[in-house]
Amino acid sequence: MTKRQIENLLAPPFPKKHVTALMGHFGKMVEEFQNGEWEHALGKSGKFIEAVLKALFVHAGKTPPSGRGFKADFIINGLAQIPDGTAHDSIRLTIPRASRFVYDIASNRGGRHDPDEINPNEMDANSTVVTCSWILAEMIRVAQKGAVDTEGAKMLVDSLVEKRYPLIEEVDGRVYFHLKGKSAVDAALLALAYRYPNRMAKDQLVETVRRNGFKEKNAKVAVQRILKLVDDDGAGQLRLLGPGLKTAEELMKRQAED
Repeated sequence: MTKRQIENLLAPPFPKKHVTALMGHFGKMVEEFQNGEWEHALGKSGKFIEAVLKALFVHAGKTPPSGRGFKADFIINGLAQIPDGTAHDSIRLTIPRASRFVYDIASNRGGRHDPDEINPNEMDANSTVVTCSWILAEMIRVAQKGAVDTEGAKMLVDSLVEKRYPLIEEVDGRVYFHLKGKSAVDAALLALAYRYPNRMAKDQLVETVRRNGFKEKNAKVAVQRILKLVDDDGAGQLRLLGPGLKTAEELMKRQAED
């Protein structure tokens, strides 16, 4: 399902202006997360929550403060004060509570790091992306008034999260690229982009290219050709650099548009 189709499931009953905003922030959050940009993903999760809270507030017949007047606590507390039975419990309590969890993490990103400890941003980003996905699924379920159950709503949101690599399949750790007219160099770049920000051993990269329909000799040549686009840690562990990531992204975009 596309982002536009999910927007149509949410608006109405939620206000279109805020639905469009929250879907935009959700998409950017997922993109940053899949690129390993943990702090950027956290920032987008905070923006997503702001749009969610505004959507809930307007739906409840209230007017959220604009600009710098926005306070998450004000809206969360205001929703909790809605009389029981006049609004769905998810709107009054459940979604706002989940939103507070995400917003607290997003608002403090980078501020709790002890230089002697492991940077928690990746763990934080994992938690917030999962929670934001749940919030979006719950909003779909509420908006559709039972026409979409919890599992169905989750599947719709999962389709957005997985859409980034619709032409790539992984089976028991083995990666396959279902691309039209792909070259060995394309396969090598995409393999590293798929693993990014993690590194990949050079011999494992050669094997991945070979598995995707190329002879071992051609696979080795392809890996050699992209070395200028990667960082080698000296032990044969490769990580794609910015220009290589851009090339891989452009390749995926062209394939998705075909």
